[in-house]
Amino acid sequence: MKFSKFLALMSAGILAATIQTVHADALADSQKSGVLRIAVPQDYAPYGSVNSDLQLQGLDIDIANLVAKQLGLKAVLVPVTSANRIAYLQTHKVDLVISTLGRNAEREKVISFSQPYAPYNNSLFGAADIKVTKPADMENQTVGVARGTFEDILLTNTVPKSTVIKRYEDNNTLISAYVSGQVRLIGVADFVAITLGEKNPAHKPVMKYVIQESSCSIGLNKDESALLTKVNEVLTKAKKSGELSAISKKWLNVPLPEKLATTFE
Repeated sequence: MKFSKFLALMSAGILAATIQTVHADALADSQKSGVLRIAVPQDYAPYGSVNSDLQLQGLDIDIANLVAKQLGLKAVLVPVTSANRIAYLQTHKVDLVISTLGRNAEREKVISFSQPYAPYNNSLFGAADIKVTKPADMENQTVGVARGTFEDILLTNTVPKSTVIKRYEDNNTLISAYVSGQVRLIGVADFVAITLGEKNPAHKPVMKYVIQESSCSIGLNKDESALLTKVNEVLTKAKKSGELSAISKKWLNVPLPEKLATTFE
């Protein structure tokens, strides 16, 4: 065999192996290893945080364990931030993202989503003396957000160009910035602002307006139809049994909204 032909065959083999790797079946791989790698939050209570025993806890942690258990797999929880969670999925460091991930058109271009599993409203909060009731009122204002969150995306697309948006790497840094007075307006989930006010009465934020009513979905890589089908089956079963509503009550103090509880895919 000529050396050039040998190289051509080798190249073809490498290309085929590469294509096979790119199009690997995450569900089949997980079933083979017995492990499901799931990205979860660790600094975003009550969805995900670290308790006094240094164990992850929260709504998203419970959902991650539920999905893995129902699929007969061991959950390996991988802590992520809002800024890197999709990157972890796309680089195949994880098989699923269960980390307060909202579904929108831009994200749907690069990843797939399950049916929603939990409520999540995004609003603008801030000091009582700031008069803001709508995006147009944000002219020349400064607002803080956690980078890569829905609040970041939605405010960027709706507030005037004169608005200064300060982006922080995670939720804890954002909250610290608000409490210390670095920013006086913040875009956060409603429960975050409520918790902030309970822990810091002197800095209790006031709701200015709802940015968007939203919900959380599980993120998967594109072309993982087998895994997506199984994940949706688990969520549908848990909705019908009331298990998802019980998890919502446990961590958010409210049951699943009726619309969310009866939305199946």
